[in-house]
Amino acid sequence: MGFRLPSIVHAKKNQTPSKSLDVPKGYFAVYVGESKKKRFVIPVSYLNQSSFQDLLSLAEEEFGYDHPMGGITIPCSEDAFLDRTSSFSV
Repeated sequence: MGFRLPSIVHAKKNQTPSKSLDVPKGYFAVYVGESKKKRFVIPVSYLNQSSFQDLLSLAEEEFGYDHPMGGITIPCSEDAFLDRTSSFSV
């Protein structure tokens, strides 16, 4: 006795690319800022950094899993974000 799994549906090639496709493989987008949010595309290797994990915890506390920008929103100033991530090795 067997069963069939539904096939994977591939996207059509003539569709317009979404903003998420602007992110290269091995990177992801985050939004940073207090009032005006700025989009940063950062390497996934940042996820291994404990201080970046602290930023993600802040995002979880403030937004839960419902981020208004559609991506991960980090609730800190751009300067604080850049200061923290500038010491990370890629």
